[in-house]
Amino acid sequence: MRPAAHAHPAPPPAGADDFVIRVEGLEKTYASGFKALETVDLAIRRGEIFALLGENGAGKSTLIGAICGLVRPSGGRILVDGHDAVADYRAVRAKIGLVPQELHVDSFERVMDTVAFSRGLFGKPRDPAFIEGILRELSLWEKRNDKIIALSGGMKRRLLIAKALAHEPTILFLDEPSAGVDVELRREMWQMVHRLRARGVTIILTTHYIEEAEEMADRVGVINKGEILLVEEKTTLMRKLGRRELTLHLREPLAALPDGVAGPALTLAEDGRSLTYVFDSQSEDTGIAGLLRSLAEAGIEVRDLATSESSLEEIFVSLVRGRPQ
Repeated sequence: MRPAAHAHPAPPPAGADDFVIRVEGLEKTYASGFKALETVDLAIRRGEIFALLGENGAGKSTLIGAICGLVRPSGGRILVDGHDAVADYRAVRAKIGLVPQELHVDSFERVMDTVAFSRGLFGKPRDPAFIEGILRELSLWEKRNDKIIALSGGMKRRLLIAKALAHEPTILFLDEPSAGVDVELRREMWQMVHRLRARGVTIILTTHYIEEAEEMADRVGVINKGEILLVEEKTTLMRKLGRRELTLHLREPLAALPDGVAGPALTLAEDGRSLTYVFDSQSEDTGIAGLLRSLAEAGIEVRDLATSESSLEEIFVSLVRGRPQ
């Protein structure tokens, strides 16, 4: 158990017209018969940071690929800023920047050239000052004349982001952005994402790094076996599904809990020096007052106490395994 991460300010609640992406009844079945997506409905707000959580193979990348036009759906429809993702593919792709997990470019191309080329692919006019700004923001300016093959893994990940931003998209998809990157780069990427959101860019990230969603997201969606299990405000999700624990540090160690105090919600540490009590913070009666009375009546003195709540990771595991918290 650990305290919840600091919550970043969320955008105001959305009205019916404030959803920049709408996914309705989306299905994807591959030729092999494998059903990657099962009637997915999802609406993403304009200007939010949305984290799509799921284990490997849960359907995250297939869903993102369908929205970006890289995977053709078997059924349902996708609207991106009012444009149909299949019928109006070009208009949709112009609005989207996609940062994939892998870099697939000519290794002997220069950094500056590949970013400028990405801008040109979408019909954007040449703008060396804009490209310079992106490269400077991503600490790539000093590498602008280097060939891609000479870049480190972290620099290549920055280059992926630069290419995705080159045509000034209003929606940015980050597919597993922290996979294989070090802690310093991960923090820098998080800071950059918040700067982009401040400029009005909608951010959607797929991840199985719970820390990433906990740090960055306004809302969280959980996908498992091609189905959306839940979409919720991050803080609301943690409040509704997160258990809280009260840890009581004892003045004197106990060999065992007295019968009048013992219960399924209360456990004694192996060294006998602390008790852990699990409770529902939303309940009218948490049972804490009664527990403290019982301890006092049993002559057990409490030296100190502290509370903590479930991390998003514990909530995620509980949802995927179908167990109530």
